[in-house]
Amino acid sequence: MKKIFLIFSLFLSVVSVSAQVKISRVEPAFWYAGMKDASLQLMVYGKGVRTADVEVDYPGVRVDSIVRLDSPNYLLVYLNLQGAQPGTMALNFKNGGKRARMKYELRRREMAGEERRGFDNTDVLYMLMPDRFANGSSQNDQLKGMNAYVCDRTQPSLRHGGDLEGIRRHLDYFNELGVTALWLTPVLENNSPDANGYSTYHGYATTDYYRVDPRFGTNEDYARLVGEAHAKGLRVVMDMIFNHCGFEHPWVKDMPSKDWFNTPEWLSEVQDATDSGLDRNTGMASGASAQTSKYLQTSYKLTPVLDPYASKVDLRETVDGWFVPSMPDLNQRNPHVIKYLIQNSEWWIETVGIDGIRMDTYPYADREAMSLWLKTLDSEYPNFNVVGETWVTEPAYTASFQKDSRLSTDNSYLKTVMDFSFFDKLDKAKREETDAWWNGLNRIYNSLVYDYLYEDPSHVLAFIENHDTDRFLGNGQDTLALKQAYALLLTINRIPQLYYGTEVLMKGTKEVTDGNVRKDFPGGFAGDKHDCFTPQGRSEAENAMFSWLSRLLHWRQGNPLVTKGRQTQFIPWKGVYVIARQYEDRTSLTILNGTTHDAVLEVKRYAEVIRPARKAVDVITGREVDLGANLSLSPRQTLIVELQ
Repeated sequence: MKKIFLIFSLFLSVVSVSAQVKISRVEPAFWYAGMKDASLQLMVYGKGVRTADVEVDYPGVRVDSIVRLDSPNYLLVYLNLQGAQPGTMALNFKNGGKRARMKYELRRREMAGEERRGFDNTDVLYMLMPDRFANGSSQNDQLKGMNAYVCDRTQPSLRHGGDLEGIRRHLDYFNELGVTALWLTPVLENNSPDANGYSTYHGYATTDYYRVDPRFGTNEDYARLVGEAHAKGLRVVMDMIFNHCGFEHPWVKDMPSKDWFNTPEWLSEVQDATDSGLDRNTGMASGASAQTSKYLQTSYKLTPVLDPYASKVDLRETVDGWFVPSMPDLNQRNPHVIKYLIQNSEWWIETVGIDGIRMDTYPYADREAMSLWLKTLDSEYPNFNVVGETWVTEPAYTASFQKDSRLSTDNSYLKTVMDFSFFDKLDKAKREETDAWWNGLNRIYNSLVYDYLYEDPSHVLAFIENHDTDRFLGNGQDTLALKQAYALLLTINRIPQLYYGTEVLMKGTKEVTDGNVRKDFPGGFAGDKHDCFTPQGRSEAENAMFSWLSRLLHWRQGNPLVTKGRQTQFIPWKGVYVIARQYEDRTSLTILNGTTHDAVLEVKRYAEVIRPARKAVDVITGREVDLGANLSLSPRQTLIVELQ
């Protein structure tokens, strides 16, 4: 445990001399010996540092190149570490008569890259927002030194005070539920001021790529959480954003180079990132109009990225336009930008030991640069996993982004993609009767039939909701529909992802604000009268849903029937949809009545996956099910059985 609390000491010191080169920061603050890519980029911050020369004094290390950017206050130093051993090197900076000597540490890796294993379809990811899950320490709720913000749980779009310590204290809850991996929305510093009742509690406006937001805790707290999660058999997936950063990142006030951002000309309209004349809703500064502003907004339409007929204007709006005015769009075509981002992801893998990455707004970033990132990770960590957010509801689009796809001439190297088709079809199906052709559960059938487009359907991440959608329950409590959704999600050939709180019937819609689908987990905060972390604190309905899901999750854990088994689906027949999984001599059936009236499972129709068995066991209740005769199904019934 002592190691965890020491690994983040920033081994960066400048020895004082009579006339000193001013160095305020170096990123990354330390690095690791023995990486396959021997090139290390050091981003040096300091007033007037651009003109400095750099020499290195360490066996096996040499300066490959020095890049002098447009701003006088940055210097990029590229070191070659081929053959270098762990230890402390000396970097000598000379700038005219001024000098500085900096110590820089090369650390020993905890394990080889090949030994790191990412999440896969044996896992069930549990997505949560640190600010909204649990508050483990009130001391970091309102911190001095941060840009102006308010911690107020009564306001859905302001910070509420959840943190990493709160998550750590509830690791046993995840084990009890039966999930195996935690996906935390971004934990890095978001030092943006509150504006018009909104904050960046969500974490998607990074202002420091090497620092956990202090309102969530410290880098040491993050390492401790990951370490203890591992000890309890839980993996941790880190949410990253390469498409954009936060407006308060130092790069915005002092751009390293004129092409560090896409469409940076708009920034000339705003002399200061905190200028009160900046309208973060329209992207216009004081005195500007929609006709005169140089701000370019993304269209949010991702199809031009793959459209063979895409116009230049459409493609530019998609990939070069800003996501929102408060999130400057990074230019990954700049080789120094993408090198910085690649190293940052490797640094967190090595330093904290994360088990995977979820990449936000994946297609908005430059396609070739993102492929380079993933190819680099795949070389260094061949068993690691990254999932990219690819928000288009057509399977062909999603499949084109998967690694080695036959549908694309450009390899993305992205192993896992998100199944927005499944989400979209299920969102419609839950409101419909299953008919003989297109509606209801036919939508799921007609989505899964396109799995032949994927190089590896088992590396597709499916979900029924997330932080950017209405909760599955909306403003209601249709547990019959929820059980059907969970049954599909957890038994089909996918990597399943859950969203925090739905297991205890949390609900909400986005019609007023995103904050209403990101409410606080009951019992995670001081003063909560309702505590869903314990059976005693949950209502009867909440316990019933939690128990049902937990039994299904524990049945799924380590079960090759679900993770390796051949999948067979049957066209919905008389309102009943059946999916079978078969592995060696075992068979399971997911049986769903997609109608609001009684239905019958005609056993004879499914003989190819049932015979010669005549009995099965309900995996939720343990009760015996007779397959010697047709099965009567109640309205919207969900039945998951394993044949005997």
